[in-house]
Amino acid sequence: MRREASILHLDLDAFFAAVEQRDKPSLRGRPVVVGGVGGRGVVATASYEARAFGARSAMSTAEARRRCPAGTAFLGGRFGAYRRTSEVVMALLRELSPLVEPASLDEAYVDLAAGDGHDLSVDGVTALGHELKDRIADATGGVTGSVGIGTSKLMAKIGSDLDKPDGLVVVPPGSELDVLHPLPVTRLGGVGPATAERLHQIGVKTVADLAAKSLTDLVALAGRAHGASMYALARAEDDRPVVPDREAKSVSAEETFERDLTDLHVLGREIDAMAARVGGRLRDSAYSGRTVTLKLRRYDFTTLTRSQTLPQPTDDARQIAATARRLLAEAGTAGGLRLLGVGVSGLSVYAQGDLFADDDPAVDEGAPGEVGSEPAVLTADAVVEAPGDTASTPAERRWWPGQDVEHDELGHGWVWGRGLGRVTVRFEGPTTAPGPVRTLAADDPALRPADPPDWRPPV
Repeated sequence: MRREASILHLDLDAFFAAVEQRDKPSLRGRPVVVGGVGGRGVVATASYEARAFGARSAMSTAEARRRCPAGTAFLGGRFGAYRRTSEVVMALLRELSPLVEPASLDEAYVDLAAGDGHDLSVDGVTALGHELKDRIADATGGVTGSVGIGTSKLMAKIGSDLDKPDGLVVVPPGSELDVLHPLPVTRLGGVGPATAERLHQIGVKTVADLAAKSLTDLVALAGRAHGASMYALARAEDDRPVVPDREAKSVSAEETFERDLTDLHVLGREIDAMAARVGGRLRDSAYSGRTVTLKLRRYDFTTLTRSQTLPQPTDDARQIAATARRLLAEAGTAGGLRLLGVGVSGLSVYAQGDLFADDDPAVDEGAPGEVGSEPAVLTADAVVEAPGDTASTPAERRWWPGQDVEHDELGHGWVWGRGLGRVTVRFEGPTTAPGPVRTLAADDPALRPADPPDWRPPV
């Protein structure tokens, strides 16, 4: 932990949804959910308007639909648009310091002490934080970010989460425990649902409760490495450096159990929970991977791993969990397991996969025609097969909700809905007013997929 608040953490607010609202003016101020639009899809990001109704990341899209009102837009992801915006933000951070550690497309740490001539007093870094937020909003066309600044990566990240969205929190040196101890223990990195449940069973609900436990108690509860980490973080002890341009080679999660487990049903639930964490971290970091690895530590402390390489890279928690469950069934649980881990390696830059997949070949449940009431819009209920028809029109399958398109006469727009051999497009962009909706033939030769629009006004 440093003597000055010189580590900054930036977390862009509801990033995917914010980019969609920027590029689609008719969606500004409305609930927007980005993720899988098929029946088995998963929410990647929900706008704050959608979060007010209970939609959240990693929730099934079906559940988000049940919670959100009519008028909510359910969109597939546009990774190109997110990456372009992220690159602009990361360039601004690198103007502050050569030491910038991206944690994902929408999150990064900055070592301000490595920058040139920054005033590292509380007033100085507060002013710097406000200026950075203004520059980000201006450079990205209105995407906002929350900033935390503290004496460690832990306190900077805690700070950025305390006043979202569009917040700025500086944790002054010496006040770390005052800020940290009242918080739920789940605010600490590495305290996931399974660990939190075990902590709750011994009366630990806040970070202060955790700090009252001895190192021996926490090692017994969570294992040597995890227990020691929780013991240090509960005391705001964190000396991790900001590591620039770190390239992940794998993403994993593991749990040490209070007692040896043999029940495949119980272990399967643990795998599902870990796969969800791994899948979420892959999506946040814009990576997918081909090799799923299961780590097991048996009752006699022997440790082994089993791996399977998939035909295509994935970031889908369900596929990761299913593969890990098969590996567990093959390895067996004889004698009991003390530890279980799930990891994904063979990483590559994100390839659009099951998170944004349209897994229903006949019905587009993700048509965002629930936005507004224009009669031209195709709602999910209207997109149905004719009796006896078991395959959708091939031309229809080119289009998905939220996709950027270009029309020879009508210009740039985005796909609002599709079905019955037609595609509905709203013709607008980030620098226009909300535009008109038109329904076209799905095989209209004048309509084609397009690159994301530039949000910056023409010079």
